[in-house]
Amino acid sequence: MTAIQPETLEPPAPRSDLLDLVDQLALAVESKVIEWRREIHARPELACKEFRTSSLVAAHLRALRFDEVRTGLGGGTGVIGVLRGSMDGPVIALRADMDALPVREETGLPFASKVTADWGGVEVPVMHACGHDAHTAVLMGAAEVLAALRDDLPGTVLFVFQPRRRRAPTRLGGFTWGQAPVGRRGFE
Repeated sequence: MTAIQPETLEPPAPRSDLLDLVDQLALAVESKVIEWRREIHARPELACKEFRTSSLVAAHLRALRFDEVRTGLGGGTGVIGVLRGSMDGPVIALRADMDALPVREETGLPFASKVTADWGGVEVPVMHACGHDAHTAVLMGAAEVLAALRDDLPGTVLFVFQPRRRRAPTRLGGFTWGQAPVGRRGFE
C-alpha cells in the first residue's frame, strides 16, 4: 500500500471571480473594521471582563445570521460563532484575543483609552497595547465577508473570540490550574 504524501494533495485552484468578490467585500467592510477597532480601543476591558466587547461581537454575529452564537465561554466572556457553508468541507477555526492590559495609554490618539478598572484590588489604567482590538475588529470583518459568501463556502468556520489570553490556564505535569496570577505558573 502506498501512502499519499500531503504535499501531493493540492487544493483546487480558487476561482478568480470568487477571489475578486472577496476583495470587493473586504473593501466594503474596511470602514466598519476601522470603526470597530477604534471603538474597542477606546473602551478596553481587562481579562474576563470583556463584557462590552463580547456583547458587540455576539450582536454582530447574530446580525449576520450565523448558525450558532455561543456566549459566556472561557471565563464568562468568550464568544464562538459557527458559520456553516452550503457545501461539505472541513471545519476551520479563526481566533482573536479580546483582552486589554493594565497599561496607561499615552498615544494622544483621538480614540485613546481613558479607561481605568479594578485589577486585583487596585485601580489601574487600561489599554489595548498589543493589538487585540485590531484582532477582534479584523475577525468581525472576516465574519461579515465569509457570511456573505456562505452559498460558495465549503465546510464550517468557527470564529473564536477569546478572553483572558494572559490568564489562560497553565498546563504542567498534566494538571491545569487557571487561578495562577499573571506571571506565575500554577500546578498541583
